[in-house]
Parts: sequence; C-alpha cells; structure tokens
Amino acid sequence: VQLQACGGGLVEAGGSLRLSCAASGRAFSTNAAGWFRQAPGKEREFVATISWSGSRQYYADSVTGRFTISRDNAKNTVYLQMNSLKPEDTAVYYCASGPYYGGSESGYPYWGQGTQVTVSS
Repeated sequence: VQLQACGGGLVEAGGSLRLSCAASGRAFSTNAAGWFRQAPGKEREFVATISWSGSRQYYADSVTGRFTISRDNAKNTVYLQMNSLKPEDTAVYYCASGPYYGGSESGYPYWGQGTQVTVSS
C-alpha cells in the first residue's frame, strides 16, 4: 500500500482544512487508516483512526469535536476534516494504514509522506 497525503496549507485560527490521503493497492479497503501529526521539536502523536468499513472512529482528546475522519473505499481515500483550527494544531500530518484499528503507530506499517498544516494566530 502506498499513501499520498495532500490538502495542507496555511490557515488562520478558527479556520478549516480538509486533508486527503489517496492509497494505491487493494489492501487499503480492508485496512484501518489513521492520521498522526508531528509538531516542531515534538514526537509524532496520534490524531484519529477509522476502521476498514468506516463504522468506527476514535480521536485524540485534543481534537475531539473539531476533527472528523472519514473514508471512501471506492476511491481508496481517507479524509481528515479539521475545523476550529488552533495554532497548536500546526504540524506535519501523516496518514497511515494497517491491519489494526487503534492509536499506536506500531499498528500501521504503511505511511504517507506528510503534509504541512500551519495555523496562524
């Protein structure tokens, strides 16, 4: 599975962005998918995950109520809708795919290249 993330950019606090992650490979539609982020000087952290069918989603506390993860298996794409963005959301965002639904990086063997999100105050 190869992943390509896009949709990052510069936005003012309170604004919105939608990230997309397009996957190649048939295994994507039977794998869980997740988003992680890494801010400057910090370790990469979990943001959100979605089960292979899309029926289950789980979020980090810091983004619950503001971010929504979704997927379209017909298009081999997973999305992250980010609303009410805050400067502390500034980070490189990575999409990932793997057989296990959850918030641990070790459950995701496939990773995209990352897309930069910058939120100005």
